Amino acid sequence: MFGKILGRTKGEDADSSGQSEIAKKISQMNLTEMRAYLKNNMKGFDSCEDGLEEVMLKLNKRDSKTSKRFIELDDMDVKIRKAFELVLVIAAHKKITISVLEQIQLFIDLYEDIITKFDTDNKQIYASRFKDAQEKSLKNINGMSELNNKMKILGKN
Repeated sequence: MFGKILGRTKGEDADSSGQSEIAKKISQMNLTEMRAYLKNNMKGFDSCEDGLEEVMLKLNKRDSKTSKRFIELDDMDVKIRKAFELVLVIAAHKKITISVLEQIQLFIDLYEDIITKFDTDNKQIYASRFKDAQEKSLKNINGMSELNNKMKILGKN
């Protein structure tokens, strides 16, 4: 019951290669395609808890050879803005889990320098928007947990 709220368990939906179908699909997506996926605009491919986590893992991943992040300070403003907006869409998603929320916090920590520079240069407020989005996500997760507890007490799983 709490598996959906707390995130997926290891080995769930994995094929013989150890990588799930959703992970393969998301690894080939660009930022625009990921946004369409999260908004359920891709036919035959609905967003799910695992998909949210895979998108965040892709954004947080560092290249082991070059130690480059998904977005860097010298990237175009459009790419940075799309990545930031993608994280905000994930934070507002109905199917967010604790593990995804932890990945959002990791994103904020990892890209703190870019967030600060982008906010300063472009007169934006992404730092506070991320904080507000995290608080709302946590409230949503707590609400879902309370609802699941009530349903369990009533015997309506």
